[in-house]
Amino acid sequence: MHSSTRVTLPAAFEVAEIDYLALLIANMLERLIVHNDKIPLLPESLTRFHSRTVPNISVLDYLRRIIKWTKVEKSCLLLTLHYVDQICARIPLFTLSSLTCHRFIISSITVCSKGLCDSFCTNALYARVGGIPVTELNVLEREFLRAIDWRLMCTREVLQEYYINLIRTDSSGRFGLEGAESEVEDSDMESVSSRSASPTDVQVRHRPSFSLLGTRESSSVLGDTATLPTIEQNMAFAALQHSLKKPP
Repeated sequence: MHSSTRVTLPAAFEVAEIDYLALLIANMLERLIVHNDKIPLLPESLTRFHSRTVPNISVLDYLRRIIKWTKVEKSCLLLTLHYVDQICARIPLFTLSSLTCHRFIISSITVCSKGLCDSFCTNALYARVGGIPVTELNVLEREFLRAIDWRLMCTREVLQEYYINLIRTDSSGRFGLEGAESEVEDSDMESVSSRSASPTDVQVRHRPSFSLLGTRESSSVLGDTATLPTIEQNMAFAALQHSLKKPP
């Protein structure tokens, strides 16, 4: 556990403390969940990732449980955000919500660790840690790979951008970037007129002029994923779709 005092994080995500990464990722995902839970669930939106009920464990505690028992690598944690962007772009009806987040996370960690890491666990262990039957995880693993079109990899530079922008957009305001506090503040000041203070504020815009990856268009992601919408853009677009369906 960490106190609520101001924390300066290292410039590179590889040397950041893994629990701080979990805090930043959980903060982003939980804000996304709050936003997406307001969108009515349609029958055609149901996926393998939907649970029957909301799991009784927070996103942060779930990430910490996975970290403790699977020794997941930091890059795999950050890649979870990249996979969210990929799947939301490829499957527009999919939303990361309180019903889908936990299964999405354990599927992402399983697939990423097995595909990209030298050391990984068995599906039986991932399933036990994730709180689902191993047969279900096997199905989710195949579904996940199809959803991302088997594109498991991205560059280190893209992961670094996720890391920096997680710090910039963290709602707690606890975190700063080592040696770049003034740079982050200047960047935020330049875009303050177009940035929303919280995910719910995105509802008043058609598409935000900022994103979780501010320079995503120039990133060298493998394949054609460099121009895919980001998490924040999908949040805004989902809100717009929902508002258009409302009767006048």
